[in-house]
Amino acid sequence: MSLTLGTGPLAGQPGGAFNFDLSGAPAHRIFFADYPRRLRALVGEHVALDTTRGKLLYETGILPVPYVPLEDFDHELLERTGHTTHCPFKGDASYWTLRAGDEVLENAVWTYADPLPAAPWLRGFAALYWKLASAWFVEEEPVLGQLRDPFHRVDVHESSRPVTVRANGTVVARSERPKLLFETGLDPRVYVPRADVAAGVLAPAEKRTICPYKGQATYWSVAGIADAAWSYDTPLPEAIKAEGHVSFDAEGIEVDVGEPRAQLTTA
Repeated sequence: MSLTLGTGPLAGQPGGAFNFDLSGAPAHRIFFADYPRRLRALVGEHVALDTTRGKLLYETGILPVPYVPLEDFDHELLERTGHTTHCPFKGDASYWTLRAGDEVLENAVWTYADPLPAAPWLRGFAALYWKLASAWFVEEEPVLGQLRDPFHRVDVHESSRPVTVRANGTVVARSERPKLLFETGLDPRVYVPRADVAAGVLAPAEKRTICPYKGQATYWSVAGIADAAWSYDTPLPEAIKAEGHVSFDAEGIEVDVGEPRAQLTTA
């Protein structure tokens, strides 16, 4: 999620309320923001780009895309092509193939040499298709999955709300000590301690997913329902409080969250 997805302020149907009228604003919104972190992309063993002057381009319904000054690409790896595409919001894009040793990535880098008047700040910047790079680094840390959006947050809170989880009508978990995970643009998620899940209802599944904000998720079948639960065995720092907990969501799964305790306890 980001500014431009889900209920983000630049999304198609933003959540919340504004003190101005969006009725006259374009349906497709664009935001070009500074990204001062050092960003590098490797293609094979070659550094294709290395910058501390990057930008993030946000567009309604699209994950943010890093754009880099053209000078910060290794031009010895770039070969101009005749390929072009047109964007009604940004203009005509021209492309380069990226050749690094045995790696040849056709039309992997693009730029808007003469952007539309609504997006003049794109001039002089270029982008590399994220998934074509062998690896990305922010400062000295490898990027896990997609680039993290600086406007995206994950918060995990202890809760006193009683939780009951049912699979096809049968209770498979009860907890008086769940964790609630709040993530930008997404509905809150309930995480239940593994100890509060009934014995024998979880079976390991092969599915794995990667979240750049929470880490790698391991999935579980629940009472015969495939991939109906997941957990983070080694969560990233933002989600560390969800370690040892399981969240549930699938057809046939019901998660009921009751009212919190009336009395506040500080112990």
